[in-house]
Amino acid sequence: MGMGLPRCYFYAVQCLIFLLLKASQCSSFVQTIGHADECSALMQFKQSFTTSKSASLDPFAYPKVASWMQERTRRNCCSWDGVECNEETGYVIGLNLNSSCLYGSLNSSSSLFQLVHLQKLDLSDNHFNFSKIPSRLGHDLTGLTLLNLSQSSFSGQIPSEISYLSKLSTLDLSATSFLDMTFDYDHFSSSKILELTNANLRSIVQNLTNIQQLHLNKVHILSTLPDIFANATSLKALYLQSCGLSGEFPVGIFQLPNLEVLDLMYNEDLTGYFPEFNKSSPFKKLNVARTNFSGHVPASIGDLSSLEYLNLALCNFYPHIPSSLGNLTQLSYLSLSFFFDHSYTYYDVSRNSFSGQISESWSWVGKLTKLYHLSLAYTYLRGEFPSFVANLTQMEELDLAYNQITGQIPSWLANLTKLTAPYFPFNNLQEAIPRSFFQLTNLQYIDLSSNNLSGTVELDEFFKLKMLTVLRLSFNKLSVHIKTSLTATSPKFEALALASCNLTEFPDFLHDNSKLVELDLSDNNIHGQIPRWMWNSTGESLWYLNLSHNSLTGFEQNPVILPWKNLHLLELGSNRLQGQLPIPPLSIQFYSVPNNGYTGGVSPSFCNLKDLFVLDLSNNNLSGMLPQCLGSSSAFEILKLRNNSFHGDIPDQMCPTGQGSLKMVDMSYNQLRGKLPRSMANCTQLEFLDFGNNHISDSFPSWLGTLPVLRVLILGTNGFHGTIGKPATNHEFPNLCIIDLSNNGFSSWLPSDYLGSLNCMKKSVDQDEVKTYFQDTITVATYTIYHYDYAMILFGKGVELKYLKTPYLLRFIDLSNNRFEGVIPGTIGNLRGLHLLNLSNNTLIGHIPPSLGNLSALESLDLSQNQLSGEIPGNLVELTFLAYFNVSQNHLSGPIPHGQQFDTFQEDLYKGNSGLCGEPLLKKCEGSDSSRSLPSSEEDEDSGIQVELDWFVVLLGVVSGLVVGGVAGNTLGNKKHEWFVKTFGKRRRRSLAR
Repeated sequence: MGMGLPRCYFYAVQCLIFLLLKASQCSSFVQTIGHADECSALMQFKQSFTTSKSASLDPFAYPKVASWMQERTRRNCCSWDGVECNEETGYVIGLNLNSSCLYGSLNSSSSLFQLVHLQKLDLSDNHFNFSKIPSRLGHDLTGLTLLNLSQSSFSGQIPSEISYLSKLSTLDLSATSFLDMTFDYDHFSSSKILELTNANLRSIVQNLTNIQQLHLNKVHILSTLPDIFANATSLKALYLQSCGLSGEFPVGIFQLPNLEVLDLMYNEDLTGYFPEFNKSSPFKKLNVARTNFSGHVPASIGDLSSLEYLNLALCNFYPHIPSSLGNLTQLSYLSLSFFFDHSYTYYDVSRNSFSGQISESWSWVGKLTKLYHLSLAYTYLRGEFPSFVANLTQMEELDLAYNQITGQIPSWLANLTKLTAPYFPFNNLQEAIPRSFFQLTNLQYIDLSSNNLSGTVELDEFFKLKMLTVLRLSFNKLSVHIKTSLTATSPKFEALALASCNLTEFPDFLHDNSKLVELDLSDNNIHGQIPRWMWNSTGESLWYLNLSHNSLTGFEQNPVILPWKNLHLLELGSNRLQGQLPIPPLSIQFYSVPNNGYTGGVSPSFCNLKDLFVLDLSNNNLSGMLPQCLGSSSAFEILKLRNNSFHGDIPDQMCPTGQGSLKMVDMSYNQLRGKLPRSMANCTQLEFLDFGNNHISDSFPSWLGTLPVLRVLILGTNGFHGTIGKPATNHEFPNLCIIDLSNNGFSSWLPSDYLGSLNCMKKSVDQDEVKTYFQDTITVATYTIYHYDYAMILFGKGVELKYLKTPYLLRFIDLSNNRFEGVIPGTIGNLRGLHLLNLSNNTLIGHIPPSLGNLSALESLDLSQNQLSGEIPGNLVELTFLAYFNVSQNHLSGPIPHGQQFDTFQEDLYKGNSGLCGEPLLKKCEGSDSSRSLPSSEEDEDSGIQVELDWFVVLLGVVSGLVVGGVAGNTLGNKKHEWFVKTFGKRRRRSLAR
């Protein structure tokens, strides 16, 4: 009995412990009950919005509030989707409604502000209808430690009251993002921009002393970054992409002890430099791409042992990349594109002053075996395909575009089994695509365009790549063969580019592809009509369509309005299309249909295209009067209507408010009348203006002299008249480099004051310091970079010069065929950068000024058909680039200079000057025993071979030169061929005879 009590006591204790454990387990399953007033507030919040799938960007978004039931309001809201309550008090402390498809405005009367115990609030990826962020956030929700309002379409000023939330550790106010593209504030309504003043930014950093995560991507800051950021010692991540930042970046931020992420991408006016880095720095991500950071990249960057992401693309770092980057063995993302020079544009790789970087000099990259993304575009890699890539077995995205890589695509590339995106365009890769390439079964994105690949490609080989969505093979030497029975097995391409692939018909396998966004079939031999199935299947999806340079005759069932509802770019140029212009959808940004047979007029509906910034209707048979509203959109950049039969007045609403983006206007070779529209004085971004060959009757447009960037002004062959007079200031036409006023009715003296103020022509230009051609780089549909060249026709060197791409370095003055009188002003000799000068067919008198000998870059000088007298200045012999010199039909006398280029000019260029003597004329000069024999009849007989040789000489001698003839793609008028053969054939034979 003595032992019974302790044993009973022991069992009793065990039972008690068991019951207590059971009780605690049961209590853990008891739901926290929410407070009725907060549940009611949540329900009111739900009812203040509608839900729409389009309100969220996340493809997996769903309306979380749909599960909130009214009848359960008084019972329990803590179980609702997205709601978190404190287990002890029942108060709502967390509300996560990210990607919940909410649409509507959030205002200060919202019931949200009754949830005063909130600690975490996430409303990201919804659409709050561009309402302002309520200031009550800072007054009523002071317990917040996390606030995420990113990508939710707020606008206006971020309230200063946000800085009252002193407990915040995470603040994300990033605006709606477009992947990898800079935010275009110029073309985006200011009423839809989220803004933050410098003062409010300073307050946020100063007061939020616990802040660890600060995300302000695409918030419109437009100022310098406050130095106080260098004191934010708690900061772990700072995201400031596309904020419009300027000034110098505070270098102290790099030394913050806890900073792991710094993202400054797309702040092009932000300057800065890298300091020496500490080994203790915790950096994991460093992104300064597309900023104006410069200087050396220190070797100590290789000490950032935790770095996983590094993007230095499109900055101004120099002179080389330190090989110590090879020490960053944790690196998974590396972009060094455009490291040496990002000023070169689309076709300018050949211009670089480097001899190129041999691929093997990048061998350190092969040490970074964790890389999944590598971008070395525009780094002047040359030689065989870089062998270091073979080590990168984790590689998924490989960008080697715009380099000088030669040889074959290596077969070992098949060892990179994780590769999804080989991006190799604009290199010199050769031979056939290796069959091993098709073993990469994870390929999703292939771009091999603009190389030198050859052979026949069976497209069904690519169809075996089941994940493939983007395929670009354009502009090689490939012949792409498409089997007709591939519809069932073909992938659903999002982008397909088969330009210049010897296609003869539309790819039938696309007829049920409803996902196609981009289609480029240009430069093929496709005949007939654009099939109806193309818009049946792609009517909703297609954004980009390029069918230019084929033999298309029209659309099947000719739609009046194009059926692609979301189309942004349309290229149909150089076909055989006829009929009325098809009207594009409101989404169109780029509409180009030159070199066709379109007839009729331009519909006024084109004025409704508010996003249109390129309209090219040149070289058609269009007629009628132009809508006066054409070109009035603030988005317009390029308006090209040349070589049609438009008549009537020029549209007078271009740049009506002074805020237009118009850069290029070409309405030449039409029948336009009246005066130049004075509204063009507001086009402050205008570079290129061509109204040549019309019937315009007006005085000299001196009012265009205020345009700051105007470089080309072509008004030739019109009815301009009167005196030009003097400029109002000394700063008129500050950048004018090409001016053509020929074939008009201008009178009185040459405009010496204007000519003397043309600063652009006063100095020679280093060709390596500026771009090669006039070119507009355009972003279409937020992802496609399109480069648009400016074309023009001028007369120089006695011939018509057709420029498919206008040289940016060209300096040109043509005042010929007017009624100018008086002497040639000696101040023209100050225009030392001038390449072509034409003052012919006026009534100029006096001597040829010797100061013309100062025009060291001059390639063509035409003073013919005037009343000039005196001798030809001997110092013109020093013009070593002079390829054309015409002084015929004047009253000149004395000896013709000898030596250099003057020994190549033929007698026709001196005829009509009875007082001239010396070679190449028959007339001898007094005191000279030189003579010139007549060519024999045998020499006058042109064989076919001689003509071919002589034509070659013409191309080199007449159109060659430092600038004028060194332009690829420029052509000579065919009507001058006989003159060329006759004139330069004689010169060629004389040269050989001597």
